[in-house]
Amino acid sequence: MQWRSLIPTWAFDAMGDVRLAMSEVQAGVMMAILVIPQSLGYAALAGLPPIMGLYTAIVPVMVYAWINSSSTSSVGPVAITAIMTAGALSNYAGGSLQYIQLAVTLACMVGVILCLSSIMRLGWIMQFVSRGVSAGFISGAAVLIMFSQVKHLLGIPLVGDNLMTLIATGMTNTKPVHTATIIVGLGALLLLIISRYGSRIVWGWLPAKYQGFANRFFVIVLVAASIWLSHHWELGAQGVNVLSDLPTGLPSLTLPTLSISTLLELLPSALLIALVAFISSSTIASQQARLRKQPYSDNKELLGLGLANVASGLFGGFAVASGISRTGLNLSVGSKSQLSSMVCAFGVLLIVLFLGKMLVGLPYAILAAIITSSVISMVDIETLKQAWRLDKIDALCFIITFIICIVSGLNMGLVAGLLASFALMVYRTHKVHIATLGRVGDSEHFRNIERHQVTTFDGVLLLRIDESLYFGNAKTVHDDLLKLIESPDVRDVVLVMTAVNHIDLSAQEMLEDLNQECRQQDKCLHLAEVKGPVMDVLAGSPVMQSLSGQVFLSVNLAVQALKRS
Repeated sequence: MQWRSLIPTWAFDAMGDVRLAMSEVQAGVMMAILVIPQSLGYAALAGLPPIMGLYTAIVPVMVYAWINSSSTSSVGPVAITAIMTAGALSNYAGGSLQYIQLAVTLACMVGVILCLSSIMRLGWIMQFVSRGVSAGFISGAAVLIMFSQVKHLLGIPLVGDNLMTLIATGMTNTKPVHTATIIVGLGALLLLIISRYGSRIVWGWLPAKYQGFANRFFVIVLVAASIWLSHHWELGAQGVNVLSDLPTGLPSLTLPTLSISTLLELLPSALLIALVAFISSSTIASQQARLRKQPYSDNKELLGLGLANVASGLFGGFAVASGISRTGLNLSVGSKSQLSSMVCAFGVLLIVLFLGKMLVGLPYAILAAIITSSVISMVDIETLKQAWRLDKIDALCFIITFIICIVSGLNMGLVAGLLASFALMVYRTHKVHIATLGRVGDSEHFRNIERHQVTTFDGVLLLRIDESLYFGNAKTVHDDLLKLIESPDVRDVVLVMTAVNHIDLSAQEMLEDLNQECRQQDKCLHLAEVKGPVMDVLAGSPVMQSLSGQVFLSVNLAVQALKRS
């Protein structure tokens, strides 16, 4: 392998274009400042020490940038992987040494699963997660995240990974809400919501291209102001939960816990987190690649994401993914390549080494307000409306996934959504559309008699089967065909196989039975427009050996031959 193949293309582009390099460095520095509050907040959401959020934003980001799976997608600590980590470890004491060890082990397991999936080229699995399931899952996660932050906004203890347990612990709580915490938390949340959703009013005086950036930079101003006020008014002494001293120094390379019992216990959660991380990252990366007309590979995304998670676990972080907010932030500061992500990681590293003490005193209520305001937009009502209008089955998958997520937890919600999606997909193939055809004018085109003005032919019934045939729909198709051919005026039945891409043994037996039933009624069964792979299957089958009619190359040839008979 040549050494150049080990270096991503953005590195050569940056070396060859000084202006591009300076632009990316500037974007990376701004990113480093802006992701600090998010990283601290997501670590707290995962039940981990805040410093682990910063560790998660260093080495994994560098690894993903070097693999260069996507030119603009940004990985790091995100809300979904954070809350799924908390849910997977909900039986352990949050923040304890065992909890931390299990979190880094979980990140390594997620990374290994993703890397193995890349080696086995399983990127195609993304095609089987419907839009309704993914949108319902993300929306359910967003609602759970918002409820999970109530404890920091109100200063009351709430524990649980689903809405029912959160409500149950809230009802049994005897500790009163903390007034100072409410003022800080809800006040900050109100300001962030106004800044984000009233940006035209608040930031309308700025040029349009700076309004989004101003909204994001307002978070930094709010964090800085809250730290100053925390020290000035001694909020920690008044009972407000604030950030204590952060460790300084590099994240050390550590091996995760590798006992067999631990791995088996964490395996189901690791599989689900890996799937969700890939869904989230692949959706964002492929969309950006499509918009920028750049090449994209699901399998390369699996590899980059997998190695980033392994690196996160080895260097004291938790599971990472590409987040909508992180990538949007990356684009808003003008990033065009992964060089900005590399600079961002180095910037966070410098903050950890030299400026960590400046974050001491930051109220957790501020972090909760930042997280809550960020995830509101993740509740995807528009997709639900669109699905309800255009595809109610996908809307049903959304609703099932969303409800199970908030009632029983994210793991159960995703599994329920996937099962519902597959069940409804089987149901769709079970109900096969069979069209009766006629000729359009004097042409050689044949269309559904219920949709077009067509000519039919005495004694000849043309039936088009609009689905592949397999054990799940063979009986339904058989019963429907029998009803259609029962007329005594029908002499020849032509099955048009244009849409049949596969036919299994059960379906072959169904055609054989149908052929015998046609013989008993003094009718002939014919096939037309059979695809090559299907014909290869049927060639040596009993269906062809006992077929009462013929196999025609086209419907037009069948009509010409049968009209004369």
